[in-house]
Amino acid sequence: MDQENILSKLSEAVFEGEEELVPELTNKAVDAGIEPLRIINEGLTRGIEVVGERFESGEYFLPDLLLGAKAMEAGIAIVEPMLEGTNREFVGRVLMGTVHGDLHSIGKNIVIMMLKSAGFEVFDLGVDVPTSAFIEKIRKLNPDIVGISALLTTTVGCQKEIIESLKEEGLRDSVKIMIGGAPINQNWADQIGADGYAEDASSAAKLAKRLMG
Repeated sequence: MDQENILSKLSEAVFEGEEELVPELTNKAVDAGIEPLRIINEGLTRGIEVVGERFESGEYFLPDLLLGAKAMEAGIAIVEPMLEGTNREFVGRVLMGTVHGDLHSIGKNIVIMMLKSAGFEVFDLGVDVPTSAFIEKIRKLNPDIVGISALLTTTVGCQKEIIESLKEEGLRDSVKIMIGGAPINQNWADQIGADGYAEDASSAAKLAKRLMG
C-alpha cells in the first residue's frame, strides 16, 4: 500500500468512526516513513473535516461527531509525541474548560478535536474548573482564545464571572472569549461581553478562526 493510499484509508477510518482501525493505520503510516505532521494533516485532519461537513449538512449527528473525534484522538495519541521538539506552526493557542460545578466533558472534548483539526494548539483545563484556575492558566499560557463551556443552567453564570474577573485582572483585552453549551445563546454572549458563541463543535472551529482575524 503506497503512502497516498494509507493516508486515504486513515482519513476514511476517521470519518467512519473506526476507533480501533485508526491506530493500526496510523502505525502503518509511520512504518511507511510518512512524516507525523503529514499523517495529521492529510490523514487524521482530513477525516475529521469530512465529519464536520457531514454534521453541518445533517447527514451526521452528535454520536457520529463523537465517534469521529474519538477515532482521530486515537491516531493523534500515536503521532503527537513524535512532534515534540519540532517547530510546528499553529493557527493560534486556545485554552478550553468547563466551568466550576459542571462535570460535562463530551461537548468540550469534541470542540477540542475540531479545533486541533483546524490547526490550533489546544490546552484542556478539564471540567469543574474554578474561575481562579482559568485566570491562572491564562496568565501562564497567554492564549489567543479562551473557550468556556457550561452545560447546566445553574452554572452559566460562571461564564460571566470569568469575564468579569479577567476585566478586574487587566487581562480581558489580551484574549478573545468564546462560549458554548446547551443553555447558551447569542443573547447571553452579548449580555456578558463574550466575543462569540458557537452552538456546535463545527461552528466553534470556524468561530475560532474568525476570532483570530
